[in-house]
Amino acid sequence: MRQIVSCGGVVIFRGKILLLYKKYKKRYDGWVLPKGTVEEGEEFEETAFREVREESGVFGRIVKYIGSSNYSFNVPDDVVEKNVHWYLMQTDSFSCQPQREEDFYDAGFYKFHEAYHLLKFGNERQILERAYKEYQKLKRECMWSEQQIGIR
Repeated sequence: MRQIVSCGGVVIFRGKILLLYKKYKKRYDGWVLPKGTVEEGEEFEETAFREVREESGVFGRIVKYIGSSNYSFNVPDDVVEKNVHWYLMQTDSFSCQPQREEDFYDAGFYKFHEAYHLLKFGNERQILERAYKEYQKLKRECMWSEQQIGIR
């Protein structure tokens, strides 16, 4: 069994959530949250920031760590166990560009209920729920600003 650690973001702008559409060799297609593997010497927050930017072209700012998800999948001659650390992030624009080199063919921002139903994986729906509740709490407490957010 091979273990991989990844990090990703639930990116929100004006109440809408960033999703990516991935299509991989006719074996996989569906909407996902941006995430990717931690590189050597990289902090988890750096990975989340980098992966969101690479996969979607979105510059985000990490607001808060929201938890992790675990899952496994089969590859030829092995099983991969993946642990993904997730961050609530905000951005200052709806502008996004899917990374074709990584088989992302579409990207966009969606209302919560749309994003929830579009997401392919249940573990990502759970993370989305957790992140969106935190977003709503921060907004109620006037701690979420839609103004320029000082992106790293």
